[in-house]
Amino acid sequence: MVPGSSRSTKGDARRSTSLALLLAGTALFAPSPLSAQTAPATTYGVGTTSASVPATTPAIADPQTTGAVSGDDLPPAQNEDFVRLNQREPTIDGLRLRTYNPEYDRAPGIRIGTFTLRPSVSETINHEWRKDGDVKTNRGYLETGIRGTLTSDWSRHQLTVTGEGILQNNISGEGEEEPRANIDAELRLDLWDETIARLRAGYSFEREDADDPNAISNAKNQSAVNTYRLGAAVERDFGLIRGSVGVDFDRRTYGDVELENGTNLSVKYRNRNTGTLTARVGYEVSPALIPFLEASVGKSLYDLREDPLGFERSYQTYAGRGGVEIDLGEKFYGELGLGYETYNFEDDRLGDLSGLSVDGRLNWSPQRGTDVLFAVSTDLNPSTTPGDAGSIDYNLTNIITHQMRSDLVARLTNSLTLRNYPSDASSSDETTWRTGAGLTYDINRYLALTGDVSYERTTRDRGDTTDITRVGVGLTLRR
Repeated sequence: MVPGSSRSTKGDARRSTSLALLLAGTALFAPSPLSAQTAPATTYGVGTTSASVPATTPAIADPQTTGAVSGDDLPPAQNEDFVRLNQREPTIDGLRLRTYNPEYDRAPGIRIGTFTLRPSVSETINHEWRKDGDVKTNRGYLETGIRGTLTSDWSRHQLTVTGEGILQNNISGEGEEEPRANIDAELRLDLWDETIARLRAGYSFEREDADDPNAISNAKNQSAVNTYRLGAAVERDFGLIRGSVGVDFDRRTYGDVELENGTNLSVKYRNRNTGTLTARVGYEVSPALIPFLEASVGKSLYDLREDPLGFERSYQTYAGRGGVEIDLGEKFYGELGLGYETYNFEDDRLGDLSGLSVDGRLNWSPQRGTDVLFAVSTDLNPSTTPGDAGSIDYNLTNIITHQMRSDLVARLTNSLTLRNYPSDASSSDETTWRTGAGLTYDINRYLALTGDVSYERTTRDRGDTTDITRVGVGLTLRR
């Protein structure tokens, strides 16, 4: 739905909060001088956020904060390839020849017992221009980010905790602030012969996008969305056969929507719990090629049996897909799957929401210092529109990172989202295209200068469009 007017500019008190965070971070992350020229590192393509990346996927560079990943971020099986492919090449005059040291180009982190904490604090100043049809708005805002990774250093098992928090403060113009937070923890248990158990927990917070089809028109502030996650899985290798089974539980809650007239609108009828059981089996044709089959079944229950218009939106989910895992070492790896997914609603008036699903993630490094990510995902998105079951969203992403120098990384991102509704739905199909570019200059291993520019365009079948342009520069402190 077309968004309404945005919230007003915040006061000096909130701006001073961001500056205080930056000053505090400066004291914590005070850099020490480096005694030698830093060597080049290799970066990986950056995924979407959010999103749920398997625990075996290598750690990835944050496009907003840093340039490179070191070999220690990789699974042990790939670390050897990483070091081998990234030996320092001699210069023409033969000077500064030395072997690549993954630890040399990154902040050392903070040792806490048997754990290593790698935090970062960023502060950026941004400007946004937005056009909804013939209505134009713009805003300037400060964005403060706190990120961190806590990793255990045990002889067996491993605990990894990752977190991120973003706070936006408007300093000029009009526009809705977009705070968000995310934290995930995974405990890997090495049980016995080729058997691994994984326990997961997480939480995320975001404000619903004003462009979301389920957003409330003419709202001052959209709903705050809280998601709680729990999961457990067991993985086992039986020679050439690899199998896994896992269960996941999500709870999603929606806060009140603040309307322009100052009143609040409750949308708690959207609160729901979802449980999913997934099983997967793969066959190792070769170490580089593993075809697999995967099936899942789940149930989603809403807190309220009926929404305000009398529709029962609880549903069962069924999905199946087949695909292949590819591992050609550091240069090319990932997986791609094709299948079918359906949501079967309890209310017969809604019908079923189902369709083809395509999911995958491929990483390619054509040369040292250049990394290309191709990703595709399919999401089924339940609707709140009367009589509509929801939409099938296809997301395609391409991210290219290139190390121009040992301390300068450039990146180019493109994504396309196709939101398709059933032919009898009253809602309109949408297409959203996003493109962006950015640079990260590492002043030293502790401090980086960042710059980003992006453009987003959403078109709807009913004819209206939304255009958003953003630019921003900032500093990132890491330890």
